Amino acid sequence: MDNGVSAGSTASTSTLGHMALGLTLLAFGIGHTGVIDGVTAASSVSLATYVGGIALFVLGILEFRGGNGFNGTAFAGLGAFWFTWAAGADGKVSADAAGAFLVLFALLGLTLTVGAASGLFGQGVYGLFTLSLVLLAVGAFADSGMPAKIAGWVAAVAGLLAWYGATAVLAHWPMAAGRASRRGAVATG
Repeated sequence: MDNGVSAGSTASTSTLGHMALGLTLLAFGIGHTGVIDGVTAASSVSLATYVGGIALFVLGILEFRGGNGFNGTAFAGLGAFWFTWAAGADGKVSADAAGAFLVLFALLGLTLTVGAASGLFGQGVYGLFTLSLVLLAVGAFADSGMPAKIAGWVAAVAGLLAWYGATAVLAHWPMAAGRASRRGAVATG
């Protein structure tokens, strides 16, 4: 969440990027949980391709152009992840190859978690995303569906958190997040 944008200002590419990330994580997560009959992870492929993949990648480039290296890295890297995941979602690769892919992008998620300057809120989104990828990788390597189901719930919570952050910016809602809330800070996006 961009520290340079307060809830009283207009939305930015970072707000749109967090909204796109949130919606993609929600669709991806809900698909893995199996909580809605007939909705699977494969159901989120179109959203992952266009919103999570292409839109996030373009927003990452715009963030780089605007001087925000962290969001540029996050959005472009995650855009590459979502686009690649969607392209391979039809089972073109072995379970072990899919697990390795997830571990590699979990490393990106870990880097984003550590580098998130927005404190616990941003670290929460990227940390939960990383955890979901690790759980999915474990499920792929072990050929077990239970870690994938748990990963779906974790991804859905990460998606809700990212969505809330972006919505809070647009709706001018305050966000209690660590030290910032004690100073009376409002949502950032």
